Amino acid sequence: MAELKFKVSGEIKEEMKKHSDIGWSKVLEKAVRYELEERSKRELILQACNKILENSKLTEKDALKLGDEVKEAVWKRHQAEGW
Repeated sequence: MAELKFKVSGEIKEEMKKHSDIGWSKVLEKAVRYELEERSKRELILQACNKILENSKLTEKDALKLGDEVKEAVWKRHQAEGW
């Protein structure tokens, strides 16, 4: 098994010392595994979006215009609801 070093603030280090019964290596391993899985999911979603949009004729200008229209519509809806 590989060994890693990491840095934490002094405040966190002190809190970790108070809870020495916790297996911090396992906690960190789970956190790293979770982050890697989330990144993989985002990459798969991005690949799927790219595949869906690969033949799109929508220009950047068109996309910006649509975005502005959506923002305007949402703003008007919020105003109507008293936000």
